[in-house]
Amino acid sequence: MNPLIPVILSGGAGTRLWPLSRQSHPKPFLRLPDGETLLQKTLHRALALPEVTRFLTVTNREYYFQNRDVYAQVPGAAEREAFFLLEPVGRNTAPAIAAAALQAEALVGPEATLLVLPADHLVQDQAAFATAVARARRLAEEGYLVTFGITPAWPETGYGYIESGEALTRSGDILGFAVRRFVEKPDAATAAAFLAQGDYTWNSGMFCFRADAFLSALARHQPQVSEDTRAAWSEGRCETDFRELTPAFAQVTDISVDYAVMEHAERVAVVPGDFGWSDIGSWTSFGALIPEDGSGNRVLGESVLEDAQHCIVHSADRLTALLGVEDLIVVDTPDALLVARKDRDQDVKRIVAELRHRGHDACNLHRTVHRPWGTYTVLEEGSRFKIKRILVKPGAALSLQMHYHRSEHWIVVSGTAKIVNGGADHLVQTNESTYIPVGTPHRLLNPGVIDLVMIEVQSGEYLGEDDIVRFDDRYGRVAP
Repeated sequence: MNPLIPVILSGGAGTRLWPLSRQSHPKPFLRLPDGETLLQKTLHRALALPEVTRFLTVTNREYYFQNRDVYAQVPGAAEREAFFLLEPVGRNTAPAIAAAALQAEALVGPEATLLVLPADHLVQDQAAFATAVARARRLAEEGYLVTFGITPAWPETGYGYIESGEALTRSGDILGFAVRRFVEKPDAATAAAFLAQGDYTWNSGMFCFRADAFLSALARHQPQVSEDTRAAWSEGRCETDFRELTPAFAQVTDISVDYAVMEHAERVAVVPGDFGWSDIGSWTSFGALIPEDGSGNRVLGESVLEDAQHCIVHSADRLTALLGVEDLIVVDTPDALLVARKDRDQDVKRIVAELRHRGHDACNLHRTVHRPWGTYTVLEEGSRFKIKRILVKPGAALSLQMHYHRSEHWIVVSGTAKIVNGGADHLVQTNESTYIPVGTPHRLLNPGVIDLVMIEVQSGEYLGEDDIVRFDDRYGRVAP
């Protein structure tokens, strides 16, 4: 069979899981109750399939290093060839998959078979998933564009549906079905009718097809998307393990693969499956991963619940107490608290939309912010001051930078810091400190083999994160 290349689509804000999911740290990077992230589970699922020697990841440029850090924790990932396609902005699934198909052609050839997997889905039955993939591969070999349909367990109104047509049988084995039509998210009565009829499945957003078959269909049905994506891909900067799409990618039409290709192509098939799939698209589905107590509550973190039933509580950092309530979602983070009725879990995204309208940082950033070199956590801030905890990974370095409006005091808590301060550089050990005046070019490096932990005290008239001028950066954050 043709080489199978998993394509992981890693991004998406996951707004219905706010305040845990934020723009800078979206759903694929969230840790589930078992301690693993959805992205880890997706890669592990892909690498467990037979004959997988390489994989592609399509992600935003800002998530490149977070993806790499997560992959380093997946057994077997280091032995496979990993390649990243870096988008300047997200333009939905059709352009993302097109870029991956172009890259697969360049790496392997037009016959490469892509297995497209969103990074934020959960599959709990690996054996059943592998069986479905094997059937999809056989159909993809024949030129079909294959999608995976999930056998519905209830009349869900939050998913799109796929209506199956004639069976596609090979050697007495039903591999899948011709797709009769794709259906938008239905109302409750229509969803119940679909469930009773029996030939409808949930649209999972996972796909399998040859690179050349997909690119040919895209060029036929969305020629402008095809042309614009190809230009942004071919003109992008290519390094050993990544290709950065050009800024022109931002002008590509924002369109899903269903609208662009799957609803219009001639040879489209669906492979039904029942492998414990969930898109973890709400706090109710996230809560289902937490064991239930005798009152139907699902709790992660320290809590006291008195006369409380059927609630979901996520509170990792402090004690949460509930008294005399039922059917609530309570999600507590260091800088934001969500309290909602369970039957409104799909509307959490409206909170995010309002925060974005107000220009509030809580829709984008956590108190702890991930950077290529490590993390920083805002401990306290007020008029003319901000205090941060900074963690720099071994061998990592912040950019050579300057601030116009603030000075900084750095105190080393653990590890050793190499400081570039103006024209001089020196080492700062545990319990020692240094001072960076306003307007002074400076840099922080960790020359050691353990994490460097520091406290930074900023002082000045303006303390926004955009008060930074970078002169040099090993992570490509300086415009050429």
